[in-house]
Amino acid sequence: MSTPQLSAAAVEAAAQVLAPIVLRTPLEFSPRLSDATGAQVYLKRENRQIARSYKVRGAYHFISGLTDAERGRGVVCASAGNHGQGVAWSSARLGLRGRVYVPGNTPRQKRQRILALGEGAVELVVAGSSYDEAGAAARADADASGAIFVHPFDDPRTIAGQGSVAVELAEQSPAPLHTVLVPIGGGGLIAGMALWLKERHPEVRIVGVEPAGAASMTAALAAGEPTRLSKIDTFVDGAAVGLVGSVTFPVVRDLVDEVVTVPEGAVCTEMLELYQVEGIIAEPAGALASTAARQIADSLPAGSTVACVVSGGNNDVSRYNEIVERSLLHEGLRHYFLVTFPQEPGALRHFLDDVLSDGEDIVVFEYVKKNNRETGPALVGIELDTAAGLAPLLARMAASPLQIDQVPPGSPLFGFLI
Repeated sequence: MSTPQLSAAAVEAAAQVLAPIVLRTPLEFSPRLSDATGAQVYLKRENRQIARSYKVRGAYHFISGLTDAERGRGVVCASAGNHGQGVAWSSARLGLRGRVYVPGNTPRQKRQRILALGEGAVELVVAGSSYDEAGAAARADADASGAIFVHPFDDPRTIAGQGSVAVELAEQSPAPLHTVLVPIGGGGLIAGMALWLKERHPEVRIVGVEPAGAASMTAALAAGEPTRLSKIDTFVDGAAVGLVGSVTFPVVRDLVDEVVTVPEGAVCTEMLELYQVEGIIAEPAGALASTAARQIADSLPAGSTVACVVSGGNNDVSRYNEIVERSLLHEGLRHYFLVTFPQEPGALRHFLDDVLSDGEDIVVFEYVKKNNRETGPALVGIELDTAAGLAPLLARMAASPLQIDQVPPGSPLFGFLI
């Protein structure tokens, strides 16, 4: 799919506009992912971009192209956080007033950064519980006030600006690219990159990556058109979009080779590995592409050159407890049980001595309710050295006289208790 506004030439023109404005982010080799996949894996570090996200590329390109009359009307946008930071920074640099609408689940760190980067030029408005609800409020504001709505992904100007990542990537790659992995929210980044790559380097395989709990592009491709998800998991907040763009969808459909999904728990594991091994702070959406590198490893020729876009690094440190928890659950290393202890001497000692074994640690122990004088149920969280340790643990539990019920992840009970 190609029109003058949606073409490799448009992306190149945007790259020229942005070259003196945005940072040329590094492309770094990842020994960890290369060893895991057998390919030569590189990380395009957009988490080191201005406002720590590629989103500033699309925002600045869009706003800088407005006429004087349009600039006088101000701008308004909806954002899960990163686009809002890009709009705030761009508005401050270009002398515009603006309003940024964010959903209630936007991390505090992103909200604070929007205000700081706006340098008094933007107002922050919290509206709704998802990006789509915040988007509806921002659209209503634009209709009522006459402000220019700066779309985070579904506008050719935004798409072209975000696509400039591909131009840099191809220039920096030490060898011809075989596969490029790109995160997908609404589709702006991957649409822009695909427009340029498929025209200038058609041999490159492009793989889009979505969180399993918000796989709106996967749903759209299956339906043949953008289809609103009835429910989304907002954990990967930068990609938690319930409806992909009407502009981005046909570009992805026609030019992207494959779209895969990754579990949120796997994203958490990758976030921790990026931090602990490479010293990279990535937000959940920023870790999507590198999470999928392992998943598609079997399709990567040995030694081929692969690039993963680390799209953002705006992660609130207060979320790390949840990130560790989700990672451990995904890896099968943490499990929860309801244990009914008889109120008699030695019951807890039996559990410790006869049910638990070496390498099994209690990380949570909390009496849930003392429902009678004879028994007391407790929520017990157990962490294992290896996932393989679960089967023998369950066998010892089954042989125990204690009543022990596993709390399965994903069940309503799990969400209530944990």
